[in-house]
Amino acid sequence: IKKEKMKLLIDIIGWIGAVFIVGAYFLNIQGKLSSESKPYIYSNLFGGICFIINTLYLEAFPSAAVNIIWVFIAIGALLRRGS
Repeated sequence: IKKEKMKLLIDIIGWIGAVFIVGAYFLNIQGKLSSESKPYIYSNLFGGICFIINTLYLEAFPSAAVNIIWVFIAIGALLRRGS
């Protein structure tokens, strides 16, 4: 893939991650999605993975580290729930 197309793809992945994380947070604040629910946790997991891809590509290592932790927190929550 050409560098420009790869950059565009990585940007799209980052925006998708943002939609999942902010969307889950918005629905939680509105009382429509519990922070203990599987959809909330999966949204954070998927969004975090998207952010990891985006931040590693951009070499934004502090942000990548935060998102790796974010993903492990989501995985831990799923394991506690038996999912």
